[in-house]
Amino acid sequence: MKKIFLAVFAVGLLLVTAKSEAQINPDVKLGWKLGSQAYTFKNFTFFEAVDKIKSCGLSFVEAFPGQKLGGGLEGTMDYKMPIEIRQQILAKLKEKGVKMVAFGVVGANNEEDWKALFDFAKGMGIDNITSEPDEKDIPLLSKLCDEYKVNIAIHDHPKPSHYWSPEIVLNAIKGQSSRVGACADIGHWVRSGLDPVECLQKLAGHVKGLHFKDLNEKSPDAHDVHWGTGISNIPAVMQELKNQGFKGVISAEYEYNWDNNAPDVKASAENFRKMAKKL
Repeated sequence: MKKIFLAVFAVGLLLVTAKSEAQINPDVKLGWKLGSQAYTFKNFTFFEAVDKIKSCGLSFVEAFPGQKLGGGLEGTMDYKMPIEIRQQILAKLKEKGVKMVAFGVVGANNEEDWKALFDFAKGMGIDNITSEPDEKDIPLLSKLCDEYKVNIAIHDHPKPSHYWSPEIVLNAIKGQSSRVGACADIGHWVRSGLDPVECLQKLAGHVKGLHFKDLNEKSPDAHDVHWGTGISNIPAVMQELKNQGFKGVISAEYEYNWDNNAPDVKASAENFRKMAKKL
């Protein structure tokens, strides 16, 4: 009887904890994994970035290739790293209470390397590989996505980058696995002169993750500002994501004030959660 009571108590405690977390962080209730691209903290090591992400009240990280690991580990973030290093990274992330949910922007040159990349993603528990692949590789990636149960999220850089517009992404993924979709970099859309809400509407059902930004102006030279204070219409972007039933990775990518932007990310996350409560 005592064991049954303890089991029931433990389940109840977990439910209360989950409920309280959803009340504190409405993004959790919406099914959004609000975290940060480690590139936001590119001037630091990966584990310094993780500590900064945690200090911002966030629990998810999107890693990028080439960043020094730090934390007592040699080498850089690389999908070809030894299994032992991967295991050490996962152990350290668990200890810090941060989960790696995406990796990119990254690509590969041949089928063997693409498979190695998917092996890495699967082993690290990653949801999305963020990439700008050659269109000829997309049928292969479609098969690998279904085989590994990992998404490919095609990222948009500003024009003249190949995938700068939603129409190009949609044409490239037509007829492929439902796991092949878009990483919507809403800031780069604004830099290309596009409306981020309209872009999301065009990609409805295909958004696998986002690089989240708010910018000071609509131009190629625009820079990041705290979310909700710029011209990217963040409340409408969030409303559109809710309307679409989006569930997945939202990575802050604050590419400004590089040496001390953790307070900017923290303020943006706080603004985001205030706006999410109104949805």
